[in-house]
Amino acid sequence: MAQSAQTIEAYVGDAMDNAVMGPIHWRVLGLVAAGYFCDVLDFTIFGALVPDLIHSGFVTQAQVPWIGSITLLGLFVGTLGQGEFTDRFGRKTVYQFNLLLFGLATIIAVLPPIPSIGFSPGLGWLLTFRFLAGVGLGAEQPLCFSYTAEYAPKAIRGRTIAFMQFLGGAWPWPVGVLLTLAFRDTIGWRGIWIIIGIAALIVFVLRFSLPESPRWLATHGEGQRALDLLQRMGIRTPALSSLSTDAASNTHSDPLGIVWRNYPGRVIAGMICFFAFFSIALGLGAWLPNILAQRGFGIAKSLNSIFWMTLAFPCASAFMMYALEKFGRKPTAVAAFILTGAFGLWWANANSEAMVLAVGFGMIFFTQLAGNSSQIFISEVFPTNARASGFGCAQAAGRIGAAVAIPSILWIYTGWGLNAVFVAIAVMVAIAAVAVTQIGPEARGLALDEVAPPTA
Repeated sequence: MAQSAQTIEAYVGDAMDNAVMGPIHWRVLGLVAAGYFCDVLDFTIFGALVPDLIHSGFVTQAQVPWIGSITLLGLFVGTLGQGEFTDRFGRKTVYQFNLLLFGLATIIAVLPPIPSIGFSPGLGWLLTFRFLAGVGLGAEQPLCFSYTAEYAPKAIRGRTIAFMQFLGGAWPWPVGVLLTLAFRDTIGWRGIWIIIGIAALIVFVLRFSLPESPRWLATHGEGQRALDLLQRMGIRTPALSSLSTDAASNTHSDPLGIVWRNYPGRVIAGMICFFAFFSIALGLGAWLPNILAQRGFGIAKSLNSIFWMTLAFPCASAFMMYALEKFGRKPTAVAAFILTGAFGLWWANANSEAMVLAVGFGMIFFTQLAGNSSQIFISEVFPTNARASGFGCAQAAGRIGAAVAIPSILWIYTGWGLNAVFVAIAVMVAIAAVAVTQIGPEARGLALDEVAPPTA
């Protein structure tokens, strides 16, 4: 095909789709996964620290949902807002800012009292800075999936994003429980959160070496920068003058307008999937240690039990690396959502420690497989110049779901019991299983621009 007949967007897209993984690919993958690790670790730590927060007298059980919900409100704001800025001004700029905000706010939120200067931060102080940390967190996740998707070769895109999720999204769960078990009696809940904030700031510094997405550059009038970056990746490139531009180049269209005008069905279907996934993963995760403690496990024993169950997270991500390319995004997510509901109902009626651990492992395995398969799929079905906005809109609904779920689970559990909680979960995942089929065309093996071409 004559190069003169090709647009800059098409050339860069083809080059990225057919590239071989090289040093820049691995640097992007590693730094994206590192930031994601810090973010997900914050989710896991909250649930594990709930018993200690209550036991220390800093909060009551009735106040715990305030902390979870205010963080999720911040997540909602960050998730929704990042798309507009990221699609307009670039991936790297927003990516740097969100981790800086998260790291600083996480540390400041848990500063201890200093009586000599009259500084005595209470619940209001914690809520304020947990909100700001949530804003930083909310911007991180959509970018992780969008950034990785845009760099991954099409033949292994599902496996590559799943590997990023395996490193950054799966291992924080067992690591978070181990961190809590190891340090809760020495540095306490404040010290554990400070460790996470410091880790985020270290990754923030390392991320200055991240390159911008060539796909984003090509669709925003930065064709020469895109070609220069391809050359750094070892890809031979033609002169910019031999390539044309299409309607998406130099676009000043509103990314949210592009998404809602051209892909409303995909956004709504994605919202339903994320609502179900985050309601279960974050809502149930916040209360699982406390539920086990109330069933006679004790704080230390419940955390130990949860550690063994959370090994399901990396197992699910490892299986996902195989399943997404073997079976496809839709079959994997649909089957996993259905099995999530079945295992949840089974776990609610488990009457021995062995059953709690075994069935809980299965419940977490399928929850993560369903949710993360959906996340990967949703990151592929919007155009490059509106990808972060489309993904962010869908994921924002998940933040609302989780914010509602944290107090709702306590309300349902207190009023009707554990079975009622999991009946509600089963209904949600059944609806989500149907929604997966409406997200878009099966993306396995397709170029990103085939799934959703850049649109002005």
